[in-house]
Amino acid sequence: MSTFILAGTVVLVVLGFGNHAWWLAAVALLYLYLRYGQGSSSATPTGGGSSAGPAPATYRAYRARRDQQAKWERRYRRERPHEAHRQERGR
Repeated sequence: MSTFILAGTVVLVVLGFGNHAWWLAAVALLYLYLRYGQGSSSATPTGGGSSAGPAPATYRAYRARRDQQAKWERRYRRERPHEAHRQERGR
């Protein structure tokens, strides 16, 4: 996978000599690969929950993510009480 990303980046950089927007596309491609692509193909989802990514490396990271998710859920229930109630009823 990384070979395709690097080859695509080289192609975009070469195209960038004529149009600088291609260089921005190359930077965006590398950023997205480093942010989301690296290690995501080898990570297996752990049981239960609706986690969007791999399991956190440390317990502190897990707690920070869990607390952030709880904060988002409380905010959603506070700002959209009817939708939240309908979702709770549907479970």
